[in-house]
Amino acid sequence: MGLTIAEKIFSNHVGGAVRAGDYVDSPIDFVFGHEGSAPLALQIFNQIGVQRVFDPNKVGIVIDHYSPSPTEKVSELHVMLREFVRKYRCKLFDVGEGICHQVIPEGGFARPGSIVIGGDSHTVTYGALNVLATGVGSTDLAVAFASGRAWFRVPESIKVNVSGKLPQGVYSKDVILRIAKVLRADGATYQVIEFSGDTIRNLSMDARFTISNMVVEVGAKAGLMEIDDHSRAWAKQFNIPLDTAVYADSDAHYEKVLEIDVSNLDPQIARPHYVDNVVPVSDVAGTPVAQAFIGTCTNGRLEDLRIAADIVRGKRVHSGVRFIIGPASRQVYIQASQQGILADLVAAGATVIPPGCGPCVGVHQGIPGDGENVISTANRNFKGRMGNNKAFIYLASPASVAAAALKGEICDVRDIL
Repeated sequence: MGLTIAEKIFSNHVGGAVRAGDYVDSPIDFVFGHEGSAPLALQIFNQIGVQRVFDPNKVGIVIDHYSPSPTEKVSELHVMLREFVRKYRCKLFDVGEGICHQVIPEGGFARPGSIVIGGDSHTVTYGALNVLATGVGSTDLAVAFASGRAWFRVPESIKVNVSGKLPQGVYSKDVILRIAKVLRADGATYQVIEFSGDTIRNLSMDARFTISNMVVEVGAKAGLMEIDDHSRAWAKQFNIPLDTAVYADSDAHYEKVLEIDVSNLDPQIARPHYVDNVVPVSDVAGTPVAQAFIGTCTNGRLEDLRIAADIVRGKRVHSGVRFIIGPASRQVYIQASQQGILADLVAAGATVIPPGCGPCVGVHQGIPGDGENVISTANRNFKGRMGNNKAFIYLASPASVAAAALKGEICDVRDIL
């Protein structure tokens, strides 16, 4: 019997064939933390008593969640992280460089066939680039900083075949929200989702990252895709070698195979307060919104901003809506500026914030008021997620968020298009 992508990646790293259910002590290819996970990891690292990181070129610190710093206490955490980087000469992505899940692939630190672990659950994003990427806790992070290794139970895999041409007004975010509805929040716990099908093959890399980013919302350990022409072109743009890419065997074993036909899919909305509480937009159309946010590690990429700009160009955001745009990285910010995308968004009434996580984590920018409805391109809508447990968060595609910003309420973007 053949091997899945995950089984092959682990086998390649440990030097022998392993299968789902086996336990492995595996070397890793890159490890990182941010200001939400790294401070505790550094305390544990110091307690271990080691005097160096395992490889400075494979250890990174990203300052993106509280960026720029909103408080004195957070500034002290940032100082701690910068001192660690200076002492051990590892990689620093400082304030303004962007979200970890954008700058790490852009920087070439997530290579096809590699294993990447990070102190953030949405590390799974890199699976779109054929990377076995997953989030870990601060203790595992500290040990990995020191040893370059981590323990895993090789996960079982679920195959998700996505077929059909996406209808007008429907995007990759709608696809993954639909999958979340089908699988539910615990439908893939500690399993890998392998995506395939003609719909996936026709998606850009920006769109694919959106899908892999949200597999953790159904409990998955990783969300993997194979390398093809689209991902080859993207990798070439960032000088990422592809010689270690991994493909599943035709006779690989899957716990189950899920078929998703998107030919007749409507725009999808996740209602408060659960990511799998997904309905067609018609079920919630007319719901007023006070804030609309496009950004985060799910949908803050250039394609996402362009989609939104195309919808609002020449129009004006509803007077009762705060429209916030958060580019995922400095590079995205620059490209969107050079292409006139940001100008179109700002002219329509948007506020552009520095590259970073922004309102998603709810620590300083864009915190909603009591009872307010927010429509967001983020990956989570749990109670209190954006900093106020009395607010209500709806999740949607950049197109649906832009449409709601214009109308002042959740609506079917196809009516505007």
